[in-house]
Amino acid sequence: MTSLSRHTVAITGGARGIGRSTAQAFLAAGARVAIGDIDADLVAATAEELGCAGFALDVADVDSFTAFLDDAEEALGPLTVLVNNAGIMPTGSFLDEPLHVAERQLGINVTGVVIGSKLAGNRFATRGAGHLVNIASVAGVIASPGLATYCASKHAVAGLGEALRQELPARGVAVTTILPGFVRTELIAGLSPGRIVERIGVVEPEQIADAILDAVATGHVGARFVPRAGAATARLMNVLPVRMRDGLSRRLGGHDVMLRTDETARAAYRARTEREPSVR
Repeated sequence: MTSLSRHTVAITGGARGIGRSTAQAFLAAGARVAIGDIDADLVAATAEELGCAGFALDVADVDSFTAFLDDAEEALGPLTVLVNNAGIMPTGSFLDEPLHVAERQLGINVTGVVIGSKLAGNRFATRGAGHLVNIASVAGVIASPGLATYCASKHAVAGLGEALRQELPARGVAVTTILPGFVRTELIAGLSPGRIVERIGVVEPEQIADAILDAVATGHVGARFVPRAGAATARLMNVLPVRMRDGLSRRLGGHDVMLRTDETARAAYRARTEREPSVR
């Protein structure tokens, strides 16, 4: 494994799923790691278990994000990497989606990434070096029924990453955008992607972590699909006529997967991610 001992890494949404796996991978590679998560109790427990720093974090709040970066640097030293990983994926009919659920997705998935990229990006630019890694989704380039607001949020992250990839190198800041397929975490609880999508599009969180570490170790910038087949699928889907695209999506079993969820299996995830704003 390549040593990343010179890096100090902050990871949002680090208490579970992709964030936790990424923290583990960076620690194993010798990096110093701080994780942040809105679940203060869980992030404290995860940090203790992994042997890293952990802090409560609301990515959609600029003061909270600033405090997280300040605390991470006070504990570990100047940051060299920020992984903007925090995100939620409510599913279901767009017209039936409560407005507060749409607003929460945009706040976490988009505003949180913008805030993190600005705050960490300015610190990196001041020092002349640093790496932003933003987690988008294949849904950021291939839209899916039953996932409209989430697709909009990840299109935004993909677009932001492509613009920053071109803008920030002059300031010493590298920008990578990771576009995962279906990641086998609580995010896809109650979903049935279908046999073909399962084979070509479902990945483990450790695979996302590996892609992030490789990008940091090699200085890779721009978009990276995980699995790599996602890039070919995206290119194909985006050049096909609409009728052929929709037909292929149906044949692959992905056209209505977000509208056919097992609500019993998805209940815990919904309760955690779709709560009213006043509920903490």
